[in-house]
Amino acid sequence: MTHELTATSLASASSNTTGNGGWWRDAVIYQVYVRSFADSDGDGVGDLRGVRERLPHLARLGVDAVWLTPFYVSPQADGGYDVADYRAVDPLFGTLADTDDLVRAAHAIGLRVIVDVVPNHTSERHPWFRAALAGEPGARERYLFRPGRGADGAEPPNDWESVFGGPAWSRVPDGDWYLHLFAPEQPDLDWEHPEVAEEFASVLRFWLDLGVDGFRVDVAHGMVKAPGLPDIGRGAQATLIGTEPLPFFDQDEVHEIHRSWRRLLDSYGDGRIGVAEAWAPTSERLALYVRPDELHQAFNFRFLTCPWDPEAMRTVIDESLAATASVGAPTTWVLSNHDVVRHVTRYGGGARGLARARAAALLMLALPGSAYVYQGEELGLPEVADLPDELRRDPAFHRSAGQDGLRDGCRVPIPWAGGGAPYGFGPGGSWLPQPAGWAGLTVQAQTGDPHSTLELYRAALELRRALPGLGAPEAGRELPGERDPYGMRWLPAPEGVLLFTRPGFACTVNTRGAVVELPSPGRPVLSSSPVATDGHTVRLPADSCTWWAI
Repeated sequence: MTHELTATSLASASSNTTGNGGWWRDAVIYQVYVRSFADSDGDGVGDLRGVRERLPHLARLGVDAVWLTPFYVSPQADGGYDVADYRAVDPLFGTLADTDDLVRAAHAIGLRVIVDVVPNHTSERHPWFRAALAGEPGARERYLFRPGRGADGAEPPNDWESVFGGPAWSRVPDGDWYLHLFAPEQPDLDWEHPEVAEEFASVLRFWLDLGVDGFRVDVAHGMVKAPGLPDIGRGAQATLIGTEPLPFFDQDEVHEIHRSWRRLLDSYGDGRIGVAEAWAPTSERLALYVRPDELHQAFNFRFLTCPWDPEAMRTVIDESLAATASVGAPTTWVLSNHDVVRHVTRYGGGARGLARARAAALLMLALPGSAYVYQGEELGLPEVADLPDELRRDPAFHRSAGQDGLRDGCRVPIPWAGGGAPYGFGPGGSWLPQPAGWAGLTVQAQTGDPHSTLELYRAALELRRALPGLGAPEAGRELPGERDPYGMRWLPAPEGVLLFTRPGFACTVNTRGAVVELPSPGRPVLSSSPVATDGHTVRLPADSCTWWAI
């Protein structure tokens, strides 16, 4: 790793500003999968006190905020995304007092806290659904209950499939069917019922009053279904998500819900934000979720799913920036999360996968907008692909024709210290087994090693704050020859190389599996692999990214 420029040596440089619309526009937000981050009580499951105790790691890493996955009361049929009580903490993760302590401790060291909200569905054990099954008058109107098709109603109401595989409908003893786009334990709510909107507005206020800084909205594209719930007419529907229009996702009417939430967030007047987990067929459709009167950010899954190919990467970057610029919002960038195979493995695994992952991280952090870092990616963790079947918890693993069912591999508890499992995760074991070869990947082992992935991330985040050309886009910036609100320009480069500049800064990405020589863009300040330059010519290592001061 090359790191010749530090924040201290850049003391005279102007720092990133957040005055152009909010702190989130250039924020780096760290995702914590709570049950796999840190365990404080020895039961093998991460908890809120464990997160609080490890906040210094996040502060030293240099992130701006932490996003917590659900910690609410839940039977854990889908890792907490089946919520039985939206205002209470599951004893597995602690207490409401632990949440309050965590928020206060984070704020005390300059970190903001974003929590998940799950509005598309509840748990089957939520009081509303229990009332619906019990036949309480009007209770079923909060969900999507329908009669079945066929002479005796034995066929589902339509041909929709669960994202986790199998039909999206389950039948109750009296013959009616209810919709669940995910697991049967996650019945979908009917957002046309006024009590649903009223309840979630109250839930948001509850957590905002406790002090959280915003919400990541789970399945933000899913709360509204097409009128009449029409058939799709084809199978393998999970593979169509984010690529084709579907009657159960990304309906226009969902935006009125987000507008109402934006008004609620703005009423707190102090930088509270909403982040959409939204899958849409195009970048332009995704940008609708971040119009000025809707949510503040939306995850850019097109960047996450983009292959290690320079033309594809440039296309995704250009289209993403253009789409969000059209509505005055920042673009987000993300490489991994708790639902996908870790990008070290997606990029090929082993030494090559790690090299590409390190390069992709520097590329992501050099782009205009906000970046999301999933816990453990700063350690270069690979996917754990050899978990025993009997230990897997992903509900899709036990179904068919849906997602791959292998999300557990990216949820293995992260290693903190020591030579063997549980690597400082907690005083007991860990709910999923950690590989025997992770000793060299711990936070302890990587700290102070200038070649480690952890120190690469720390250096990149330090420089991202210090270099005046990085960070938030400046809407309306006039540059010579063209209007470019991001201050970003692509320059000619050899085949397989991406080269762009921002004010005072250049970034090169060599996607080829061999060294590439080209004129030096400037002075190297950070590189994912050692760079050789004589000041005039540079030899870019294979599968690498380098930052340059120009």
